[in-house]
Amino acid sequence: MGVYNVHERVLSAPRAEVGLLIDGLSGSADRLWPGGDWPPMVLDGPLGPGARGGHGPVRYTVAAYVPGQWVRFTFRGPRGFHGFHEYTAHPLDEGRTVLRHTLAMRARGAARFTWPLVFRPFHDAVLEDSLDRAEQACTGTVARPSRWSPYVRLLRRFAR
Repeated sequence: MGVYNVHERVLSAPRAEVGLLIDGLSGSADRLWPGGDWPPMVLDGPLGPGARGGHGPVRYTVAAYVPGQWVRFTFRGPRGFHGFHEYTAHPLDEGRTVLRHTLAMRARGAARFTWPLVFRPFHDAVLEDSLDRAEQACTGTVARPSRWSPYVRLLRRFAR
């Protein structure tokens, strides 16, 4: 099963400022990953090619990194996830940037069922929370905060 999942937000900030959010991923002052409500993103070293880690049951390796612009992680787990996820910062015009998260993978075996039933709802919720954090960091406010669906709240209850 092919999976292509994109979340993005237009931020009223220059790419250099948005890029700093990407650069801070998994660090002690991470302002992008919503680690308070979700499993934290943890890497075994500084953000850079070869660093390994993940969040919760999702495991990955940093495959590529361009400071201030782009980071790509290739999946190592869960079993059946074959592909990558990445954050990118794209300048639009003076003072506005698109922060985009892309997940592209092939789901094989049991992942053909766990992705749509469990991982995708969690993924969509955590990514929208991440984009809320980015907007808050860049503008001091969130125009339309994301909300977890009843299904995500139910899954979170079972996951505890």
